[in-house]
Amino acid sequence: MPSIGVVLFPGFQVMNLAPLTAFELANLELGRDFYEVTFLSEGGGPVRTSIGMVIETEPFSGRRFDTLIVVGSVRVDASAPGLVERVRETAAGARRVAATCTGAFLLAEAGLLDGRKAATHWAHARDLQRRHPSIKVDDDRIFVADGNVWTSAGMTAGIDLTLALVEDDLGPEMSKGIARTLVVYHRRTGGQSQFSALLDLQPRSDRVQTVLAHARANLRSELSVEELAEAAHLSPRQFSRIFREETGQSPAKAVENLRLEAARTMLEDGRHSLDTVARETGFADRERMRRAFLRAFGQPPQVIRRSVRHHEPGPTA
Repeated sequence: MPSIGVVLFPGFQVMNLAPLTAFELANLELGRDFYEVTFLSEGGGPVRTSIGMVIETEPFSGRRFDTLIVVGSVRVDASAPGLVERVRETAAGARRVAATCTGAFLLAEAGLLDGRKAATHWAHARDLQRRHPSIKVDDDRIFVADGNVWTSAGMTAGIDLTLALVEDDLGPEMSKGIARTLVVYHRRTGGQSQFSALLDLQPRSDRVQTVLAHARANLRSELSVEELAEAAHLSPRQFSRIFREETGQSPAKAVENLRLEAARTMLEDGRHSLDTVARETGFADRERMRRAFLRAFGQPPQVIRRSVRHHEPGPTA
């Protein structure tokens, strides 16, 4: 039975507990307790989360775990020296070590990320790199697996990490089944970006939000200014002015970014040819899509696809 030790500390962010559901659902799917999850803290006893919930924990007590997972917090403060030492000692006997969100800082303090690639929440990536220059921090990846050490980006990216751990143990079909139960579209591979084109736009009015939803749902269409203005019930001139005021982008640029995001997602999925990706995302042909990728990412689509495959975790010994 793979034992999972989850390291908690006062003020950790409660969202970090959600990814553990992947282990629970694996047990339910198998009809037996394949995973055993134990909450750990430096001294054991109750640990209060950032929102006030209290979790009962056990002390480390020299126990060995198959997988040790360190959670993160919204504020990143120096960890208690005793906790750092307990994590370092326990990690030495574990088959895998992982961290969700800013839990990477605790792994770094324990020296477990020295010389390795690592991910963390994008808002804290520069700070992690500054504090620990020997780490190769990737501020764009959902999660990174370097040897037996796994780290993820913030918040919901922890779910992608634990689904990947389950896949590592029980295969892709189990991971896919759990993703469906979690109502996750599908487990994102580690090579996917933390950023969202729609999130960057952040329109203020329902009218512009409706237009963006229309555009995203109809990427195969031309999506001319006239078509978008009609969806907003405005003249093309009024629409272009309001759209730029609210989003800081022209309608054409915003549509291209939505196409790029959709195309990159399809490329990361790995099941579609470049011609299919270009057609389904409205680029019409591979050359037009290639030029857009070079403008946005400085790389053609083929390189993006190879990069994702390179970041996917391989089998462990």
